[in-house]
Amino acid sequence: MAANVTSPALESSDDIAHADRLKAGCDQIRAELRKVIVGQDGVVELILLSILTGGNSLVIGVPGLAKTLLINTFAKALDLKFSRIQFTPDLMPSDITGTEIIQDDPDTGRRHMVFVPGPIFANIVLADEINRTPPKTQAALLEAMQEHRVTVQGQTYTLNEPFFVFATQNPIELEGTYTLPEAQLDRFMFEIVIDYLNENQEVDVVLSTTSVQKHEFRHAVTGADIVGFQQLVRRVPVADAVARYAVNIARTSRPGPGAPDFVKQWVSYGASVRAPQHLVLGGKARALMQGRYHVSFDDIRALAKPVLRHRVLLNFHAESERVTSDQVIDKLLEAVPVPRSGM
Repeated sequence: MAANVTSPALESSDDIAHADRLKAGCDQIRAELRKVIVGQDGVVELILLSILTGGNSLVIGVPGLAKTLLINTFAKALDLKFSRIQFTPDLMPSDITGTEIIQDDPDTGRRHMVFVPGPIFANIVLADEINRTPPKTQAALLEAMQEHRVTVQGQTYTLNEPFFVFATQNPIELEGTYTLPEAQLDRFMFEIVIDYLNENQEVDVVLSTTSVQKHEFRHAVTGADIVGFQQLVRRVPVADAVARYAVNIARTSRPGPGAPDFVKQWVSYGASVRAPQHLVLGGKARALMQGRYHVSFDDIRALAKPVLRHRVLLNFHAESERVTSDQVIDKLLEAVPVPRSGM
């Protein structure tokens, strides 16, 4: 299903060539990742979408499903600086952002303050087990995620582009963890769920990881290319009907007068305005990855779960009935009709 688009949204030959390079680059990245990563095609697509849109994502999965390896392999395939921060209860904000130290000047003999950058100063930052550190330390990521800068002792430092934060969480071990504040959750574009591989894929993993491995990556896409792709994605127009459809899905998720009965029964808080923004932006990137120059209703529907599952907050009624966010989102997609005009 697609909105009424009579001509390509990117009309100049330069735009078309740039879009073709984006699609070819994504295909090449997938090929490079397959040297290390087995399966997980849907997860790889969502991480690619995060990168093409400049978004940050939350990656959920039990231990041993290669969450860290996947993000690190992306950084290697793109030849970007990678940094991994292990979040622990005693981690301090300065352990993330960096700190100022006193240093002697050998020429003058005087002492002065020098800023030592923390691990946040990388292109791809993996915040491993982000919910194992207190909210004060979690908040140290907020400015970096939103503004791509950090402030230390009143001095602001700009982070190099491209910049992404991928945070991981273990869904089965909750002792000693801290719930992420809703304001921080809302800043993650996607919540990406990594599940177990099938039997054949798991055999491939065992065989490959128990033998000698030496992987060399072709860097077909550079950091500068990624920045250019991000600008191209934002230039893809979206039909009013598609944007309105994304907005209606988010609005329907909010309890209140006129909300569907299942929303009133199971949802405490619905999706914020960032949800339709990310649905549309992700839809633009997904369209270009598939060689299209317009956003379809199917793009919005395909991204509904990763965009909404951490934004639709369920109440105790849902928990007691073992209703999941994904089930609520399925019902949202059933409740919000796909526009028929202009199809």
